[in-house]
Amino acid sequence: MSTQIPGPTQRWRCGGCGNLTRFDVARVRRTTEFWHFDLAGDHEVEETDVRDETVASVTCRWCGRDDAVEVVSRADVASDGEA
Repeated sequence: MSTQIPGPTQRWRCGGCGNLTRFDVARVRRTTEFWHFDLAGDHEVEETDVRDETVASVTCRWCGRDDAVEVVSRADVASDGEA
C-alpha cells in the first residue's frame, strides 16, 4: 500500500486516535549520489538526486494503526482547534 506524502497545505492525521504529530514512516527511495573519496579511501556523499520516492507505510506512533492515517487539510485541523 502506498500513502500520499502531505503537501504544504496538508498534514497526516490518525483517524483512530486523532494524532497529528508522531508517525513511523517507511519510505522507498531511488537515488543517484556523487561520492567523493579522499586518498585514504574514506568517502563523503556530496550530492544526492532523488529519482523516485514512495511512502510504503505510515503507522501512528500513538495507537499503532496503519490503516487509519489520512491526509487532511491543515486549515481543517486548525478550525477544529487542534493545531
